[in-house]
Amino acid sequence: MSDLGNILRKARIDRKISLDDLQDVTKIRKRYLEAIEEGNYKVLPGSFYVRAFIKSYAEAVGLDPTEVLSMYQTTNPSPVSEQPVVETIRHKRTSVRNAEKMSRWASSLMFVCFILLIFGIVYYYTYKNYKGTPAEGKPSQTQSPRITDSTNPSTGTKPNSNVNASSENKTVPIATPTPSPSPTPAAVQVKFNSNEKGVDNYTISGTSKLDIQMKISGSQCWIRVDALSDGNGKEMLRQKLYKSGDTDTLEIMGSAYLNVGAASALELTVNGTVVPVGDTPNPKRVQLNLQKN
Repeated sequence: MSDLGNILRKARIDRKISLDDLQDVTKIRKRYLEAIEEGNYKVLPGSFYVRAFIKSYAEAVGLDPTEVLSMYQTTNPSPVSEQPVVETIRHKRTSVRNAEKMSRWASSLMFVCFILLIFGIVYYYTYKNYKGTPAEGKPSQTQSPRITDSTNPSTGTKPNSNVNASSENKTVPIATPTPSPSPTPAAVQVKFNSNEKGVDNYTISGTSKLDIQMKISGSQCWIRVDALSDGNGKEMLRQKLYKSGDTDTLEIMGSAYLNVGAASALELTVNGTVVPVGDTPNPKRVQLNLQKN
């Protein structure tokens, strides 16, 4: 058994994770996991998959994958010529599909803008013609003579002037101004920034704390949650192997870092906003940066 295999096996046993549980979390066959612990890398499909499997193993048991891969590279240097050809082909296909999607999106946007321009022109001329109708063309309404200024047709006398005086002395009520509504507070925003070194970075603004809700569905999922300090220090808050149907909630007054063993099994919600972590059973790392006002 190699030194690297001993380190990985000891970390797995310390966290009380069996090979069957590790197989469910990493989606790596049990015989490959045993081969990694024994240092028998010839059983694995190739050096590219060896590195990928070792990285997933290390993340699942809470070890730093960079240090573990560096230890493997030191003892088992890989040939320079070996490259993941399959990944290159996938990237090329993805680029072609994205270009086609962008072209269709641009065409649809131009068509919608053209339709809106036509409606705007029609509305402008219709509104202009309506406002241009002369007021003199409208029939005027004949006002009826005021009773106070007319004479009584039967007697030929004018009505009592006291009636006009009393009506003129009436107090006209003054309308009180309606108070303006108070400004509403800014809504909480969860914004994706970038992916650096395999870590998805999000910025959360409009709040003074993080409300993290986790729901496990489909299969088991190992998750570790750390609180981040201003000096990039980490303090572990939660480390657990969750089963399907489990839920968990955390309230953190600062930034946080999540290490997820199987991304497709986790439904992550931050301050009421769903944060996508992926639809594949691969490990995922997410950093939530709280931006306080």
